[in-house]
Amino acid sequence: MSENRDTDRREGRKAALIIALTTVLWLALQWVGRQQGWSAQVALLGDFAALAAYIYALALVWRIWRRGSGK
Repeated sequence: MSENRDTDRREGRKAALIIALTTVLWLALQWVGRQQGWSAQVALLGDFAALAAYIYALALVWRIWRRGSGK
């Protein structure tokens, strides 16, 4: 049982870090893109990469939640 808690905490920290870093990097990419005059297609690639990272973090949180609801 303690092992599951440790795993949940580790994955929770991982999900939080992914969300935080993705948000900061996405905002930085948007700012740099605007400053450099990048096209909308480049911005869209950054948006899709951020979306993929958010979906991965959501999957981690979902897995933690499902493990916890089985107790």
